[in-house]
Amino acid sequence: MNKVIIISLFFFFISDISISQTLEDNFSQEKMLKDLEIFKKIRLEANSGLYKYRTKHQIDSIYSWAENEIKNLSTYGDFYNIICQLTDFEGSSHNSTKLPSKISDKLRNEVSGYFPYSVKNIENKWIINYDNKTIPLGSEIISINNERIEDIIRNLYKYYTTDGVNTTGKQFSLVKGFSRYYRYNYGLKSQFIVEYRTRNSKEIKKAILNSVSYKDYIKKANKRYSRPFDTGNYKDWKENEIYSYKTIDTEIGILTVNSFSLGNEKDPRHHRYVAFLDSVFTAIKQNKIKNLIVDVRYNGGGTDPNDLVTYSYLTQRNFQENTQAWISFKKIPYLKYVYSKIPRFLRPLGVGKYNRAFQKEFPEEKNGKFYQNSTSNDHKIWKPNKNTFKGNIYLLISPRVASAGSLFAAMVAGNKNTVVIGEETMGGYYGHNGHTPLGYILPNSKIETFFSVVNLAQDVPEKSNQVYNRGIIPDYNVTQTFDDYLNHKDTQINFALELIKKNMTE
Repeated sequence: MNKVIIISLFFFFISDISISQTLEDNFSQEKMLKDLEIFKKIRLEANSGLYKYRTKHQIDSIYSWAENEIKNLSTYGDFYNIICQLTDFEGSSHNSTKLPSKISDKLRNEVSGYFPYSVKNIENKWIINYDNKTIPLGSEIISINNERIEDIIRNLYKYYTTDGVNTTGKQFSLVKGFSRYYRYNYGLKSQFIVEYRTRNSKEIKKAILNSVSYKDYIKKANKRYSRPFDTGNYKDWKENEIYSYKTIDTEIGILTVNSFSLGNEKDPRHHRYVAFLDSVFTAIKQNKIKNLIVDVRYNGGGTDPNDLVTYSYLTQRNFQENTQAWISFKKIPYLKYVYSKIPRFLRPLGVGKYNRAFQKEFPEEKNGKFYQNSTSNDHKIWKPNKNTFKGNIYLLISPRVASAGSLFAAMVAGNKNTVVIGEETMGGYYGHNGHTPLGYILPNSKIETFFSVVNLAQDVPEKSNQVYNRGIIPDYNVTQTFDDYLNHKDTQINFALELIKKNMTE
């Protein structure tokens, strides 16, 4: 959901400063503490989402923990893991922490040390997600190198941020990211001792796997067994793949929207999408379709107003994008650390227009916060489209849904005529931090940190099953069964169709 202010200043960085070349290199505690102090100051002044899901006491406590932890650390990788932990703790799917390109390039050329196979969570078990001769496909992993898989997974969650305390989004990220995250947290390993048990067996077996190179791990991850089913979680959608509609029978239709990355009001892609929606909902009305499945399980977000236009065809109420939006600064703080190719001494001269844009968009100051007012386009009142659907909506969601995708899904989930099916989204129901990204470089480590600065409250009703610090909670929690995993079947769409048929006969 990139909008409001496009800050081109923040997306390039050139540095001639030498930095550590591997995660295992020594990195002094003095440098760690200096970067930690700067990181904390940046978050306090620039990140409006710092206290969105955490209290001041919790934030103070984790920084105290980090300062004490540094006393026991010695390597660059140790410090990177601390910053990842802090970044994740805030609870925003738009947060990210990145290694400098020199270190990332070094990792991509590592010739050994990586876990060889993809993993996946099926029926609350972490299984081998790669067809191989050593450990049978679908075997449940009990431990790796004598550590329980549950503990390993929790240690790897910090590398992928989600809204609030959501964990389903973290789990889906591990399907492709497990080996890389394991390397970050545990270092390079020559071998992996894996305890496992095969399907429907209580016997625990043991296998020794030789490590592979980074490139081999990527190849194997791209050949994971689940790829025919879950490739949509990781792909860049072409326009002709993003949206579609089909009828199942005279009373059931399926609208699929895999992304809202279709440009803004001036973009031809947006106009084609609006024309598609108009033709689809005109036909739905004419054909008296009573049940509509809305599938957004692969929708990770995109650009306005595509999400809002789509919702206008699925609601009977007036609505706005958000009920409140604010940032925590009047002028961009700590310019000398901003992610930029502009020399530090010149940045104050060029940042003026960005500060003025922020001040125009967020003109009202209240208790140190800067709010949008009623003139903002985000508070524009939208009305239902004349062809809006008034039948039964069955919304399919998944852990991939975030940003504009989760804002749209939350609005649809708030409808009285909607039943929500699938898994909890990584994007929040009540709000998120989004719209405008801001990036900084820590001066000693050169670690790159990003976050979105606009704290948003979404225009959704309170619901008893929706928790403030979680993603969208489905009415029916439906995950892929093991048998459907083996046969690449869609458990959730089949559940939705059966539920519709059941409701039609009652």
